[in-house]
Amino acid sequence: MNRWIYFIVLQIIIALVIAGIVYKHEDKAVIVKTPPKTLAKWYKPENKRQVWLHNMFKLRREMQAVTFYAEQEDNQHLQKWAQSLGEHYLKIAEMVPSWDNKLDKTTLSNLMASVAEQNYSKALTAVNSLQDSCDSCHDDYQALTALTYRTPDFSKIEITPDLNFNSHMKTLITQVNQIKIASEDGMTDLALASLGDLKQGMDELGKVCTDCHKKDKKPYPNQQMNNTLISLESSLKTGTLKEQGRDLGTLAVLACARCHGTHRIASGAKNLLTREQSLAELLKH
Repeated sequence: MNRWIYFIVLQIIIALVIAGIVYKHEDKAVIVKTPPKTLAKWYKPENKRQVWLHNMFKLRREMQAVTFYAEQEDNQHLQKWAQSLGEHYLKIAEMVPSWDNKLDKTTLSNLMASVAEQNYSKALTAVNSLQDSCDSCHDDYQALTALTYRTPDFSKIEITPDLNFNSHMKTLITQVNQIKIASEDGMTDLALASLGDLKQGMDELGKVCTDCHKKDKKPYPNQQMNNTLISLESSLKTGTLKEQGRDLGTLAVLACARCHGTHRIASGAKNLLTREQSLAELLKH
């Protein structure tokens, strides 16, 4: 008996030590729940369709319909939508078996029984409880799941067989800064040469943008960017430093910041949150 007491006390001490370490380093560490890897097969590119996403959309629509028809006391339509809701709710466990224990099957059964009995107030209570259960899971997993499976993976993109995406982006940044440096220091020829390299690099980048932006004839560089490139070339030749700075700043917003605001932030967060870390890395932090 004494051995069990010592064992339990030891476990409590270990838990308190871990909690103390986490609390002490709360400004350096964030705890998140990662979705199971089996979820990947229900998203592109492993699947041809966004199956998981569409099931979620169906559930949201069905819960709204059940609420609406319960409030209207329209049993015919209520039965139809409740049946669909039950089917797609249980499909969650079919797709990701490890999440079976997260489903509130008792509440689902209560909802179905209330619908069958035409007890509309109980049906509303049940569907609201079911929504709370969904919200709880979303709080834990929704953001990270979206980052993991709905954010492009730029690490696998190649501009050419000998040039990867990240290296090309670094070159473009270098060219933008070189234009600014040469412009301020009166080196017009170098600024124009760097602008020419930047134009070519932007065209090369635009060829891979069409892999995702299929409906746009030329998403990058678009006409507004090209007009700014022309204006910048003109101001580098004959304009003032103020005009040169204005054109280069406009180009940086159009050609860099807008795309980065959509892709770079999401991609960076995805890489940070989904990369596997060694024990040594975890201990270091």
